[in-house]
Amino acid sequence: MEDQELSWRERGRLWMRLGIRLLLTLLVLAALALAGPALLSLFMPFVLAFVVAWLLNPLVRGIQRRLGISRKFLSLVLILLILAVAGGVLVAFIWNIAQEIISLYEDWSSISTALQEALSSLDHAFSRFMSLIPADIRTASDAYLESLFTWLQGAVTTALGSSAAYATRIAKQVPSFAVGTVVFLMGSYYLTADYPHIRYLVSKRFTGRSRHFLQEVRQAALSAFGGYVKAEFILSVGVFFILLAGFTIIGQPYTLLLAFLLAIMDFIPIIGAGTVMVPWAVVDLALGNLRESIELMVIWGLIALFRRVGEPKVVGDQTGLPPVVSLISIYVGMQLAGVLGMILGPVVCMVVLNICRLGIFNPVLEDIRLAAADLSAFLKHRPGGDTNSKNV
Repeated sequence: MEDQELSWRERGRLWMRLGIRLLLTLLVLAALALAGPALLSLFMPFVLAFVVAWLLNPLVRGIQRRLGISRKFLSLVLILLILAVAGGVLVAFIWNIAQEIISLYEDWSSISTALQEALSSLDHAFSRFMSLIPADIRTASDAYLESLFTWLQGAVTTALGSSAAYATRIAKQVPSFAVGTVVFLMGSYYLTADYPHIRYLVSKRFTGRSRHFLQEVRQAALSAFGGYVKAEFILSVGVFFILLAGFTIIGQPYTLLLAFLLAIMDFIPIIGAGTVMVPWAVVDLALGNLRESIELMVIWGLIALFRRVGEPKVVGDQTGLPPVVSLISIYVGMQLAGVLGMILGPVVCMVVLNICRLGIFNPVLEDIRLAAADLSAFLKHRPGGDTNSKNV
């Protein structure tokens, strides 16, 4: 269709709409950037309590319909039961990790001796390698290594100081964490017990059309976020059990601790368990521990195979996010918010795409197309343009 030029009144109204939408978008983004993290941190116990209430609501409603028990009593029993089960699992897990840490501390002298022997072997092998290199190159290499060791010494000192300061800050936040935990538990009970009433009070503030729109947005956001987090959690649990079984078979000490830490690393996009296991295997190979190196690489190969086979099925089918878009969202999230942005980047991208599929931005896109067509017609139909074309 040929571009048609708008009247000046229509053009003014069009660009005013676009300008107002752009201004409102910038104001919302600025408000989220400035006040969002502070408000989220302030109301975090209540946000988590609302999530718990939302998750427990179907279970509480089903049991209440079957047994006719009071919702408040049922909510209290379920929260106490979940707290007891979660606390028992957490205590057992912490107990096993604490035992492994104590064992690591008791065996530290033998580990230190083995580490020193390994470093001596590496130093001897490196010295023999350096003896084959010409003197000029060896002198330059020695100077570079000396500067590298000096930098590493300063970096380790700085890291230790930062760790001590961080541990001090964590210790000061223990009372606040305890109070927040109590508030979270109380909020979970109150919100779970009164969830239908609270939902009714909120929903009646909106009309039928806006209520339907918010339900669609909520469904899209929960589908994207829940699908991604659930898929990554399932994959990380699978990686944890692969590591646990592999370390147990090869007789690796501190099995539970290492499997847990590596599974957490595998949950983080881009990093993965291979960030630790591959250098670990290379060091074992350099020290002459060929068997240990092969065992680590076999375990890492099983993890990589599990990820390659399971990830397209578990993540791709649930979210439908193309690989290129996922990579872009991970990189942008990393640049904006570090490791947390790497995790939330694909989630936010999926939420935005699902919301766009609802047609929320259709009026904006129509205005942009109309503005582009008007601008094209305005530039094309210049005064004297037809005369010049006839002369040619």
